[in-house]
Amino acid sequence: MSHFSEELRSQPEFWRRAARLARDGTPLPAVGERVALIGCGTSLYVAQAVARYREAQGLGETDAFPASEFPAHRAYDTLVAVSRSGTTTEVVRAVASVSPQTRVVVVTATEDSPLARAASDLILLSFADEESIVQTRFATSTLALILTSLGWDIETSAEQAVAQLAIGAPRVAEDTLQFVFLGRGMAAAIASEAALKMREVLGAWTEAYPTMEFRHGPISALTERSLVWVLDHEEPSIDEQIERTGARLFRPEGDPLVELVRIHLVAEHLASVRGIDVDRPRFLTRSVVL
Repeated sequence: MSHFSEELRSQPEFWRRAARLARDGTPLPAVGERVALIGCGTSLYVAQAVARYREAQGLGETDAFPASEFPAHRAYDTLVAVSRSGTTTEVVRAVASVSPQTRVVVVTATEDSPLARAASDLILLSFADEESIVQTRFATSTLALILTSLGWDIETSAEQAVAQLAIGAPRVAEDTLQFVFLGRGMAAAIASEAALKMREVLGAWTEAYPTMEFRHGPISALTERSLVWVLDHEEPSIDEQIERTGARLFRPEGDPLVELVRIHLVAEHLASVRGIDVDRPRFLTRSVVL
């Protein structure tokens, strides 16, 4: 079994561990604080998902940025930096640029790292670290940790994910050419992560959009070899328009975290069919250090 395969299947267990850590107390932002989250690649989409969920719960103004685009001149109470390796150059630089009055919370899997050493407060998820270059469980465990602190019922997500892992990958046409992922709010950010996973693993043509935006042009690219996967139960009004294109439409079996696990399973299956080594994606490294 590949590292990728083992790690994607371990996710429900690690979500529960992360949730216990959150319940035991972590130095995450307090209600009402003005918060920014930063990351790169997968960690950026984790940041965006958290920001959208926190604001939707009315818990405080929350922004998310690619680390390379962080506006250091803005005043925030807390900056949350997410990086599995703790070495990503753009994240390290962004943390170094913040005002001394801004508390820096680092979420990482690697204690002995430049980012960990720069933290005001460190949340270490070393148990969720991965051998794979392509992230699965670190990212979703980070989501489980922070979402639990914001009131998300992670146990229900874990139970649903266990059930979906037992079922296995949904059937997807092996010659699918285009993968499109849609969602609203937090699910829109997770849709971007889903698209990135399929792109990293398969080198596939993938796209992601907020659901309501898809009608504003992108729908015109759909064909019979397209798969559109909606990650939440919002906006069923779009289904008929997608079906008219001849594209295949997937609706969710669980919440957006569970759907991401199902997408991991599809990526794994199609990689096997296409003879792709999931543990050695083209042109990628564990961390981008410039």
